[in-house]
Amino acid sequence: MKNVVNNPKVAGVDEVGRGPLAGPVVAAAVILDPDNPIEGLTDSKKLSEKKRQQLSDEIKSKALCWAIARCEPEEIDELNILQASLLAMTKAVTQLTIQPTHCLVDGNKLPQLPCSAEAVVKGDLTEPAISAASIIAKVDRDNEMVAMDECYPEYGFASHKGYPTKAHREAIKKYGVTPIHRKSFAPVQEQLQLL
Repeated sequence: MKNVVNNPKVAGVDEVGRGPLAGPVVAAAVILDPDNPIEGLTDSKKLSEKKRQQLSDEIKSKALCWAIARCEPEEIDELNILQASLLAMTKAVTQLTIQPTHCLVDGNKLPQLPCSAEAVVKGDLTEPAISAASIIAKVDRDNEMVAMDECYPEYGFASHKGYPTKAHREAIKKYGVTPIHRKSFAPVQEQLQLL
């Protein structure tokens, strides 16, 4: 197993944003450079926002290659969130400038990939390449939700990033559904049925 991890053609793959009621699901794939290690890689949710941003910049500058891909709310509604997450991961891997010979994918489900792959439960804690993917995907998605806050200031996207907090659910009830909301998710669907 060690040889596989040290092989520079191994990509770590992860996604963020399965739980939110709004915004895209974002996936990333990263092939780390074994000769250029990055300290402090772990599950993106365990890091402060500042540390995530710092590591994201470092990953992008030190990795052999990386790619970020996404599925929009319309695709999530059409496919369902699991299938949209898997599709985003497939897109991220196929966009890498170096095609991996093997992928380590966070979780217990595998997307369709052009190479061998294994699902690693809690891989963002144990596999540095998966941690790196989780970090750059989360930073990318969070930054986008902060930008969306300017378009829809009454919803508070900068603070909750689209997750179903009490404040977000109340904003949906008060102001309705935006184009970036996932219409197949229960709290959004309930609001649409009231119209």
